[in-house]
Amino acid sequence: MQVQWKGVMPAVTTKFTEADTLDLKMFEVNINAQVQAGVSGIILGGTLGEASTLSDDEKRILIETTVNIVDGKIPVIINIAEQSTKGAVRAVYNAAKYGASGLMMLPPMRYKATDFETVTYFKAIAQSTELPIMIYNNPVDYGIEVTLDMFEEMLQCNNIQAVKESTRDISNITRIKNRFGDRLKVLTGVDTLGLESLLMGADGWVAGLVCAFPQETVAIFELVKAGKIAEALEIYRWFLPLLELDISPQLVQNIKLAEVATGIGTENVRAPRLPLRGEERRRVLQIIGKRMNARPDLPVYKDLNKKSYHSA
Repeated sequence: MQVQWKGVMPAVTTKFTEADTLDLKMFEVNINAQVQAGVSGIILGGTLGEASTLSDDEKRILIETTVNIVDGKIPVIINIAEQSTKGAVRAVYNAAKYGASGLMMLPPMRYKATDFETVTYFKAIAQSTELPIMIYNNPVDYGIEVTLDMFEEMLQCNNIQAVKESTRDISNITRIKNRFGDRLKVLTGVDTLGLESLLMGADGWVAGLVCAFPQETVAIFELVKAGKIAEALEIYRWFLPLLELDISPQLVQNIKLAEVATGIGTENVRAPRLPLRGEERRRVLQIIGKRMNARPDLPVYKDLNKKSYHSA
């Protein structure tokens, strides 16, 4: 399935049972809610997916299960976050074998690579596969910035097609568009800059709180793209206190609590993460409760933009 790198792509959480095994039943409930809301792709194995705690076999199960659930409606993308080039190439090979349609790729993990090393890493992986690639540019959390000059060289690889823009510099979207036009698709990766990034020309939104609120997230995207900014802004202002739960070291626990509130998840996490407790738990639940009590009625949004973001 072709990946168009547009629309809302949830970086989904991984569902666990109380016995610390994959909860595929609740996982399917959530994926179906995402598809029904109109997302344009599913991203597995990111930070929200607790990827660093997953075994290779669990990643295989998640890819194969998701491919089966979405049944060709939208592409399934897997995040690649490895310490070595060899490990990344192996993970990419497995992703293709298990049915993934695309890749989201982080720079080398744990080692602060130089610009040259980072470019070489990405190009080596791109040359090892035909799968399309979105580079995850998040220097705030991972310590390596992929600059425009680095992208200039990396775009020699035709399958490097998009960037998850998480520098927190909203002007960077314009810089990318000015330099590369449509050659490099831009998807914002910061929930609290979601609407702002779309207004600056981002092609899509790799979202976090979409895991609990898929309809609201997709509605904002579709309204912005249809020029209905005031309607999108009304939803976004309601949403912002929830979106701020994404910019926290405990974002997984926060978002899983929100999934519980909307009935499409549990709060089970995998150690060393633990469920929130005490005052912080009460604070997060209060935010979620207030937003749930004021949850807006959404306009019809699915047919606003006639051009589909899905393509078989």
